[in-house]
Amino acid sequence: MALAVTSSSAAAAKSTSVFSRIGSSSESKVLQIGSLRVLERNVSSSGALNLLQRRSLVKAINAESQRNDSIVPLAATIVAPEIIEKEEEDFEQLAKSLENASPLEIMDKALEKFGNDIAIAFSGAEDVALIEYAHLTGRPFRVFSLDTGRLNPETYRLFDAVEKRYGIRIEYMFPDAVEVQALVRTKGLFSFYEDGHQECCRIRKVRPLRRALKGLRAWITGQRKDQSPGTRSEIPIVQVDPVFEGLDGGNGSLVKWNPVANVNGNDIWTFLRTMDVPVNSLHSQGYVSIGCEPCTRPVLPGQHEREGRWWWEDAKAKECGLHKGNLKQDDAAQMNGNGNGVAHSNGSATVADIFNTQNVVSLSRAGIENLAKLEDRKEPWLVVLYAPWCRFCQAMEESYVDLAENLAGSGVKVGKFRADGDEKEYAKSELGLGSFPTILFFPKHSSRPIKYPSEKRDVDSLLAFVNALR
Repeated sequence: MALAVTSSSAAAAKSTSVFSRIGSSSESKVLQIGSLRVLERNVSSSGALNLLQRRSLVKAINAESQRNDSIVPLAATIVAPEIIEKEEEDFEQLAKSLENASPLEIMDKALEKFGNDIAIAFSGAEDVALIEYAHLTGRPFRVFSLDTGRLNPETYRLFDAVEKRYGIRIEYMFPDAVEVQALVRTKGLFSFYEDGHQECCRIRKVRPLRRALKGLRAWITGQRKDQSPGTRSEIPIVQVDPVFEGLDGGNGSLVKWNPVANVNGNDIWTFLRTMDVPVNSLHSQGYVSIGCEPCTRPVLPGQHEREGRWWWEDAKAKECGLHKGNLKQDDAAQMNGNGNGVAHSNGSATVADIFNTQNVVSLSRAGIENLAKLEDRKEPWLVVLYAPWCRFCQAMEESYVDLAENLAGSGVKVGKFRADGDEKEYAKSELGLGSFPTILFFPKHSSRPIKYPSEKRDVDSLLAFVNALR
């Protein structure tokens, strides 16, 4: 993703007059700068001074204002600004009031409220819908995008198409060249496959985003509740950004809008087709969630869209840092293997167990250890290593239960082992757990389990795997 700031053509016209002159030709002309109050001198016929006060609301964003020598002789007319206490907005209440609003209504509210101090974050995927919604409001709008240096060529072509369709210019934010150089020289071009994507994302995405947001008071994202397992299911329509700071600095200085939070992915695509919006050509090749080229791949039918991102890592860890505020402390504990589901203080899990059927045997730690040690089993076993909070595990529940029903009485046992929390380290070291779900076949006459290599988790594919080995 690339981060940049752009204005619609209407906004661009306004930005040319950021520093406007005040007064008529007979008056001394004084520039209004930032939030300073500037006084004009109107000389009456008697020579007395009439002081007219005007307050400027113009704010310079990400740029220093150019010095104008004409203001120097009038420096004495600049007085200390009044301290006006701002009434703090209750964005939680605002989010509730907009819960049933359409994305167009929400977008209009955001642009009306923040004007030129808000911008749309555009990744080059289906979040192009945000730009279309902004365009439909008829208000000026800005767009930004992060160029990590590792995007797909198709993404760059979409950026160009979007600029031409909406008459805008996307100003890209780039990572620090020295930081990228140090990372690549020290750890190579693909270190994220070995030690996780967080370091690379921090350099190429998070820090450029942080710089860009420091010039805004609000930003608009394409996050949806149905997008990512465990991290986006509770995102509000609007919130005070829990991670980044805005133009004024400090906690609470940046507001985050998520106009399509309640929209389902299929409805987004219906909207894009209806409005004939340009889209990334990678979508027609099976890509759903699109990021950097090395960390994005197509997904198969039945797979969740985020399975195409950082597929070598746990499902719950699939945030690059741009929306880190979505992660809760207990979620982080689960990702590190320290939790056993989201639990209440009394330790009881709030997430219901899955794969609950008489045809699926629930294995304890002792049960899976015994199964793994046996060299001469009475029958082969198919076992899924899972976590009930994992959206990918939840997505395959129906097919796995159907498979167990099909295999009932066939001589193949079907089981499940909950491998998160305290069991995760054992599952990783002894059973080869990579990410959830991991499916293992324990042959009849071998102690070594065979890992299911595909991410196609429909009944026919799983059945073909079992039949090929039993």
